[in-house]
Amino acid sequence: MRRLGLSIYPEKDNLEHIKNYLKDAQKIGASRIFSCLLSATKEPEAIKKEFYEMNHYAHQLGYEVILDISPAVFSKLGISYQDLSFFKEIEADGIRLDQGFTGMEESLMTYNPQHLIIEINMSNNTHILDTIMDYQPDIYHLQGCHNFYPHPYTGLTYEHFYNTTKRFKQYGLRTAAFVGSQEKDSFGPWPVKEGLCTLEMHRHLPLDIQVKHYVSMGNIDDIVIANCYPSKKELQALNKVNLQVLNLSISVIDELPEIFEKVLFGELQMNRGDINENIIRSTLTRVKYRGENFPIINAPEYIHRGDILVESSEYGHYAGEVQIAKKDMMNSGKTNVVGHMRKEEEFLIDVIKPWQKFEFTKM
Repeated sequence: MRRLGLSIYPEKDNLEHIKNYLKDAQKIGASRIFSCLLSATKEPEAIKKEFYEMNHYAHQLGYEVILDISPAVFSKLGISYQDLSFFKEIEADGIRLDQGFTGMEESLMTYNPQHLIIEINMSNNTHILDTIMDYQPDIYHLQGCHNFYPHPYTGLTYEHFYNTTKRFKQYGLRTAAFVGSQEKDSFGPWPVKEGLCTLEMHRHLPLDIQVKHYVSMGNIDDIVIANCYPSKKELQALNKVNLQVLNLSISVIDELPEIFEKVLFGELQMNRGDINENIIRSTLTRVKYRGENFPIINAPEYIHRGDILVESSEYGHYAGEVQIAKKDMMNSGKTNVVGHMRKEEEFLIDVIKPWQKFEFTKM
């Protein structure tokens, strides 16, 4: 099951504020925490006390906690990859290796007696994962997580992201990536904080649309908010996002007849497998509602990209078919334009795959 996650940085804020955030995020279904030991500057005992208190409270709310570390952190804390008991003592559920070892060490770490998850950096398209797999790790304690990029123009391209993620999915491993709040005063673990996203194309998008994009891709299991703290408005928008199937926000024309409401909002949509370059076609509705009357209610001369279409009964057995326009085109006069996609979401049209399921949410 896909999960929503969040990030917390105890060295940047007080524990009570963090606890309130954890409670608010839990209400919208968040169940995973990313936190960072890379930026922790206190002495080991102080770090241990601080993170234990935070992690213990998080567990009371049902969160899983992953801590970002590197070989340098191991050295600073006096920890060996052969003994991960420190992390169990502070009630972490796993560690993310921002920088790794040689492959053998990671493999051995997956067999740690504390049963900690070992998470590998996914953003470098190298063969380190193949090397780890050659050493026969416990794949049930191995997963991957991308980086986030606070500096503008440094985030991953979609192509690179897709290729690096594919490496992990080929082995059946769980994956994670980051999205960023647009809240002005949000922060991360580092001084630079101009959006904390994995994909550069997400940097200025609304938070809920970043999440929808990952849902549409289907290759990311855990979607983690990288910065603190998203606004209440952003959390409310996230609460409306279905993490298991792509949901598209649409506006509809006034006084839409009930039968049109049913085919748009009462049904799961599915793109046909024999795709074309002009429209996304969801044909299950025309089968279920065969025999119903779909009158012409709004058939303008032109159809525009992002328009939501329902075929009228003038089109015979196509009546009731739901479509999304991929491009501008002439209307035959028989196709109803019943709504339009949220403007910022129009790019999602291009990533809907053959046979992919989706649903509509009314704006």
